[in-house]
Parts: sequence; structure tokens; C-alpha cells
Amino acid sequence: MTILIAYDGSADAKAAVEFAGKHLTHEPTVVLSVWEPLLVQVKRHPTAGPALLADQGEEWKELAERQAAEGAELAGKAGLTDVTARAVADQDSIWQTIVDVADELDASLIVTGSRGLGGVRSVLLGSVSNHVLHHAHRPTLIVPPAKAG
Repeated sequence: MTILIAYDGSADAKAAVEFAGKHLTHEPTVVLSVWEPLLVQVKRHPTAGPALLADQGEEWKELAERQAAEGAELAGKAGLTDVTARAVADQDSIWQTIVDVADELDASLIVTGSRGLGGVRSVLLGSVSNHVLHHAHRPTLIVPPAKAG
């Protein structure tokens, strides 16, 4: 089986990777970063105006690839072995993409932080981790933020 770790570069995502490295068995692991192509962004936010219309699709993809590689490196340092980085374009919603990739991999476990980089957007739309938890038909581990100090 495979462990799937959703990773967006946030402090909570880093805490999730570290927790997984310390507490999970050493199964093959995929660190997943999801990016939104321009057309998905425009469809989701049609009134956002020109800020979204600049074609930054390739930049978003490269950012997601760098984030996935960073997460895979952290996973290796945390003790996980056989780690693969993967960046996937979101075609519907980030949470749905995570669930779809978990199904594709037949992941034994999905690991995610409790909050990501969504900020206000995640409050308005509901958190990705909450949607993954309620829509994935497989075990899901949501790691809370690391305690300060």
C-alpha cells in the first residue's frame, strides 16, 4: 500500500509530514501538491477580474512541483523511505483531486495538515482537510498544527 501526504508548503503541511515520518510505518509514500490551472481559477472566481487572467499556469505548475519536491525531501528527513513527489492539476477542487489521487494509488492512508495556505478562502469554502475526511473512503489522518515553543 501507499501513504499519500497532501502538501502545500504551509506550516501545518510540514507538521503533517514530520508526524508521518515519526509515527507511520515505512510504506511507499507519495507527497502530493495540487495546483489550479488558469481555467479552473477563472471558472471558480469569474468576477476576480484581470488579476487571474494573466496566464500564470506554467508558474503555478512549477510552484506545485517545487512544493511536492520540498515535501518529499522533508518526508525523507523525517524517516519515510521510498518517497515520490507528485504535482497534479486540480480540475474540480483541491480536496477532490486529493481523494481522486488516493483512489488511483489505492492509498492505505491520506495524511494532511488541519489547515493549509487557503486562509480566508478556506474559511469561506470549508477546509480541504475537512472535505477530504468526509469524502475519502479510506483512512484519513488530519494532523493539527505543531505547538509553538
